[in-house]
Amino acid sequence: MKRFIISLLFATCLLQVQAQERLIIINEGNWQSNNARISYFEDGRIVSNKWFEQANGYGIGDTPNDIIQVGENLIAIAVNWSNIIQYIRTDGTAVTATEDVPNNRKMATDGEYLYITSYGHECSTIGGLWECTKGFVAKVDLKTFKVVKCCEVGYEPEGIAYYNGCLFIANTGGYAFQEDHEYETTVSIVDAATMTKVRDVDTGVINLYGKMSQTGRYLCINSPGDYYDTPACSIIFDCQKALDGEIRCFMVLDDIPATYNCATLDGKFFAIGSSFSYYTYEYRFNTALIDPELMFRTDGADGLEDSLPGTVSEDISTKLSSPYGLYVNPYTGYIYATDANGDFNSPGKLHQWTPEGSYIGSYKLYINPGHFLALGDWKPAAVDNIRYDGSDLQSETIYNLNGFRVLPGSKGILIKDGKKYISNDK
Repeated sequence: MKRFIISLLFATCLLQVQAQERLIIINEGNWQSNNARISYFEDGRIVSNKWFEQANGYGIGDTPNDIIQVGENLIAIAVNWSNIIQYIRTDGTAVTATEDVPNNRKMATDGEYLYITSYGHECSTIGGLWECTKGFVAKVDLKTFKVVKCCEVGYEPEGIAYYNGCLFIANTGGYAFQEDHEYETTVSIVDAATMTKVRDVDTGVINLYGKMSQTGRYLCINSPGDYYDTPACSIIFDCQKALDGEIRCFMVLDDIPATYNCATLDGKFFAIGSSFSYYTYEYRFNTALIDPELMFRTDGADGLEDSLPGTVSEDISTKLSSPYGLYVNPYTGYIYATDANGDFNSPGKLHQWTPEGSYIGSYKLYINPGHFLALGDWKPAAVDNIRYDGSDLQSETIYNLNGFRVLPGSKGILIKDGKKYISNDK
């Protein structure tokens, strides 16, 4: 009886923690097949693998590749091959869509505008048709859902982040194999207010492609190389150093790709790297835990580990056949990874760990699950613009505008207890 009571108490505590877990997971489906789906996970179970369809009576579209929260009850989803940005409420019901950004990729927000990268060369704006030679980033007014301005950056721009009034865009040049240009090696810095390019930072690393995570001033950027002679790697980028004009504003982690990466609650990065070679037709996987602040403080001598917390690294290597996404719930610290199930054509799985890295279990999803959004107490609606020196924000409940928990003393626009704060150097 005593053992039963202890087990019951443990189960009750676990359920109380699990009840905080509310995730939206994007299943990309197959490109040009228009078979994407959205899954909803809550309380340790998949509530639905047709969440958007059930809420709206139609599908999300073809190959969605990013999702972020842009308001207290508003979420944006970049649906790449359908050429739309779909907006939904937190209950899954559709609001509207922006249809003017073709071949859209990744998104960032400052709470008033949505910024989204595009491989395209033209965009419809409130001022008329806008055209460029390379790729661009579009600025969408979240009150009207219209594109108000665009800025040309590099060829095939991918990841994007907002920091201290500027946008940081990772350029890939990923169409180099079929178009008359080389791979890109730059991170473009764009003034978000005026949508003019400040400068390009040349990293010397080609093909800055895929998921780009942000924690405070730091970015984690992946490079898959050229799949032949240039190996995959990753970059840790310091946005503040770049704005200050410092030459050494990034560090290259050779032979350590960060194909699937995410920020953690304590200001670090988790990464699963995937290296592919057309010479061998083989994939090589790695895991990494990166402390960007420590890396810059020690000039790269410290701050990099090859193992994630607990059994996460071991479980990824033994339980997942084709890792396809990695995420830390910014409200609770629970860790998630998705598996594309080897063939990328059949339903994948969601795997879950405690914040300490203890394996909980797996849940069946749909085809190519790879993008996450946790729902929590996201309250950026208040208008108290208080300038601070950091002393009044020494707490564990500070979030940025994307709902990610940040460290005390972080700069930029932050949310604490439903109030908006702006740092002194904003």
